[in-house]
Amino acid sequence: MFQLLIAFVSRIYAFFQRSMPTNILIRATHTRRGLKWGMPAMLLAVVYGVIAAVLAQWVAGGGPGWINLLVLLCLWNAVKFVVNGPITLLRLLRRRAGEVRYRNATTPTGARA
Repeated sequence: MFQLLIAFVSRIYAFFQRSMPTNILIRATHTRRGLKWGMPAMLLAVVYGVIAAVLAQWVAGGGPGWINLLVLLCLWNAVKFVVNGPITLLRLLRRRAGEVRYRNATTPTGARA
């Protein structure tokens, strides 16, 4: 029974990683070409925060209670982007430092510009 539960949860996790837009965008920022877009993508956290605030105001003004789920979803996505920004920045700096070390190690001493 426990194995069935683990299998089910892993399938749901894989589905969400493949199909949810924010997960696709975050996964794209973890590629070598996408690392430079990690900090600008962090600005999406502001958009998600504003959307969450507007939806919360709507619920507070008498809107349907299920909108609170959308508020939580927007806040969760905002947190994901806020955390993703510094992580991609550190990975980009580490990757570029490694590339510089590799370039310095492979070029002849007199050929460096």
